[in-house]
Amino acid sequence: MILDYETLKLVWWVLVGALLIGFAVTDGMDMGVGNLLPFVGRTDAERRVVINTVGPHWDGNQVWLITAGGAIFAAWPAVYAAAFSGFYMAMLLVLFALFFRPVGFDYRSKIGDARWRRAWDWGLFAGGAVPSLIFGVAFGNLIQGVPFHLDSLLRPHYEGSLFTALLPLLNPFALLAGVISFAMLTMHGAIWLQMRTLDPIAGRAQAAVRIMGAVAIAGFALAGVWVALGIDGYRIVSQPALDALPNPLAKEVVVAPGALLDVYSRQPLALLAPAAGFAGTVLAMLLSRAGRPGRAFVASALSITGIVGTAGLSMFPFIMPSSTHPGSSLTVWDAASSHLTLTVMFWAVVIFLPMVLAYTVWCYARMWGKVTVEEIAANSSTAY
Repeated sequence: MILDYETLKLVWWVLVGALLIGFAVTDGMDMGVGNLLPFVGRTDAERRVVINTVGPHWDGNQVWLITAGGAIFAAWPAVYAAAFSGFYMAMLLVLFALFFRPVGFDYRSKIGDARWRRAWDWGLFAGGAVPSLIFGVAFGNLIQGVPFHLDSLLRPHYEGSLFTALLPLLNPFALLAGVISFAMLTMHGAIWLQMRTLDPIAGRAQAAVRIMGAVAIAGFALAGVWVALGIDGYRIVSQPALDALPNPLAKEVVVAPGALLDVYSRQPLALLAPAAGFAGTVLAMLLSRAGRPGRAFVASALSITGIVGTAGLSMFPFIMPSSTHPGSSLTVWDAASSHLTLTVMFWAVVIFLPMVLAYTVWCYARMWGKVTVEEIAANSSTAY
């Protein structure tokens, strides 16, 4: 079966979105655990329990981020080039924060000095908090538009210098998106801890679910009002056929109030995404309070899917709109790779993704169970 070019462009928009959601659900969980590490673990033994709930899985979870980056490079090379240029300093900040994770997980408990261990506890906190905040900030900026333009050779050019490019990204709406991301992932990690530990750690994690869930709901609602009333979106008023060869400069784009809500009037089913964001968060909080963290974790994953999906649907078909030169905006239709590339990559996903998912499920099943202080004490030399 060979899909037509237009369909493949849409399929890859869905696949990249699924990879980003997969990253948020899996690696977002252990970043959320890192965000809570200095607070839910009051003793060194308790903090080792917290670390060992995600220690066997964090590196496998991070593969979702690498895969999503590779998929963007393969499916949307123009987006990859423009995004990694404009968000260069932010990406470096995330990368430097992520450096704390492999070293922290592997070396934190190798030395018994309390100061050494406390330093790595805060390093693991930074390795979770900075990416979970910056990824939300990045989405907040994409929704508003990024100040770039394409020249005649389709090379991206940005306003300002490379080293002053970080501060404009930290605008109020983007910071709100960062807070939503941080709260959403921290709640997800707290539910994981409630599921994998015993009291008193599980009780503290349950309290964190209530706090972070409330922040996520309030932030998501405020962002929705802000988008509806205060942020202009982008509309395509003329473009080549959707199955034409990619050329981002061959379309005409206008900035229009309320354009970010267009998809919900055209396709009312899209309202399921924000509904899932709100309902999933509320349900996760209720199930956590009722002592059903397993079901709460599923509800939290639904919440993440809804919130990320809301951002993607609100922007559709734009992937990276330009705030200074709207005609240079990159969309699903004109930022894609060739028909052959999308086809080959599609079949690679069809073949290999089920294998990856099966292996991931097997790993979690083999290492399932509560992590306890007694277990850590009995395996002190081998546990994280």
